Amino acid sequence: MTLQDILQKPIENAVQNLFGIALEKVEFQATRREFEGDITVVLFPLVKITRSNPADIGTKIGNYLVENIAEVDRFNVVSGFLNIVISDAFYLKFFNTIKDDAQFGFVTPKEGDTSILVEYSSPNTNKPLHLGHVRNNLLGYAVAEIIKASGKKVYKTQVINDRGIHICKSMLAWQKFGNGETPESTGLKGDKLVGKYYVAFDKAYKAEINELIAEGKTEEEAKKVAPILLEAQQMLQKWEAGDEKVKALWEMMNKWVYKGFEETYANLGVNFDSLYYESNTYLLGKDIVQDGLEKGIFFKKEDGSVWIDLTPDGLDEKIVLRSDGTSVYMTQDIGTAIQRVKDLPNVGGMVYTVGNEQDYHFKVLFLILKKLGFDWAENLYHLSYGMVDLPSGKMKSREGTVVDADDLMEEMTLTARKISEELGKLEGYSEEEKSKLYRTIGLGALKYYLLKVDPKKRILFDPEESVDFAGNTGPFIQYTYARIQSIIRKADFDFSGVLEGIVLHEKEKELLKQLILFPEVIQSAAQNHSPALIANYTYDLVREYNSFYQGVPILAAADLNEKAFRVQLSKKVADTISAALKLLGISVPERM
Repeated sequence: MTLQDILQKPIENAVQNLFGIALEKVEFQATRREFEGDITVVLFPLVKITRSNPADIGTKIGNYLVENIAEVDRFNVVSGFLNIVISDAFYLKFFNTIKDDAQFGFVTPKEGDTSILVEYSSPNTNKPLHLGHVRNNLLGYAVAEIIKASGKKVYKTQVINDRGIHICKSMLAWQKFGNGETPESTGLKGDKLVGKYYVAFDKAYKAEINELIAEGKTEEEAKKVAPILLEAQQMLQKWEAGDEKVKALWEMMNKWVYKGFEETYANLGVNFDSLYYESNTYLLGKDIVQDGLEKGIFFKKEDGSVWIDLTPDGLDEKIVLRSDGTSVYMTQDIGTAIQRVKDLPNVGGMVYTVGNEQDYHFKVLFLILKKLGFDWAENLYHLSYGMVDLPSGKMKSREGTVVDADDLMEEMTLTARKISEELGKLEGYSEEEKSKLYRTIGLGALKYYLLKVDPKKRILFDPEESVDFAGNTGPFIQYTYARIQSIIRKADFDFSGVLEGIVLHEKEKELLKQLILFPEVIQSAAQNHSPALIANYTYDLVREYNSFYQGVPILAAADLNEKAFRVQLSKKVADTISAALKLLGISVPERM
């Protein structure tokens, strides 16, 4: 329960009793550092309705609170602001209720509550995962964990895009240029091997285009009639017709990719409860379109194609079935959403983690599902995110210049190693311990850097900057956690009891105020689908702890009760750091 929750009703009662006015809203804000107080009430909105001056209003309300509310110790009024000082007893009582609560801030789902399905990753099986996928996976996984922590049952899923012309391009190039090589014969991860042939296709395709242009064709003509593209199109037609040889090749190469993806997901620390494959879902939705036609939601044009008119909703007309009866992506997405609810009947909402280039697509999808009458369509959310750039510029997968996810994670580990060795803090570590620590720091740096930013913003990712041990970075937060573990190891006395009657230092109070916010931050992050709120809360908590660490003796405290309380407080801060970072998929090291 926040201070606002505690004070809202008493202040409403004070205004009613003192001024005979029913107050609808109390405006709170943080107390400015130059004034004494734990929370501030803005008095200006009350001036007009009470026809009194701010000093008089503040003094009367302040006295009422001191006399009637046990938590309020004293107050002061400064220029239209009522600064309220909360008693030490309130903070100590709060701390004693949470200090041993391993689930502090987390809410357990209630039996019978609806669940949320979170979709993320959803890669193509013609190339390895890259930096863009890394942001997608980290966002989707973190949002799923945060929603779960807020008290919802969550299912994590992905749609693997395992069919289409892009898949056939890799297959055809392997057939033409691969000489039968496999992940085993080359030592390459399966997804990287298949990606290599996607790049090989593009190289051959461009060469054929140039030859055709030299023969007198325009660039547009050459792109359409290049022999290798026509072969890929024929291969897709054979796949859709169920050709056994093409299917066998498709299955073999997809297995290579799936194995490679699994390794990358494991290294990245993300997981899924279920998988959907486009090869199984691409025909879904056609029956829904027919049903919608009969209900007048869709309409048919003269060429036989089926559309929906969304112009009254400020959008445009959207095709949902081609004139030849084949589906478009929108059809598939409609069908897949409905299928998911059939598979998991308690799903009451879905989160789609997809880049912001698809913003319009999801506006249309959600609106169509609402018009089709599905009540869960009110709880659909597009977790839209911006692109990730590197200082070297934009990535292009078909040209082979993409930043591979595995290579990126390896680079982050090496960067962490370099910086850690320069700092020289690893005496007494075995090589195995060092390797594990470098990975924990490197991946923590990567994840925190990508998650501390609002999802909608584009990111310029700088690996060196992300592994800085100072500032708003993962390693800075991890280092504070490790520092607290060192304090706990050095505490050679029993500090576990319930402590009362302690006079709190101002910096202890500030830390406790920050801890009070944790449950509210989890709820807010879940409602806003924003891991950035968790990341930045954790940074604020760490900054507050470091201020406490610098300004207050912990193990050197003269009074044993004070010493025990400060170790307890440090431990709870560490536990909260660990819990918050775990929501972001970040591990914490016991030593650094």
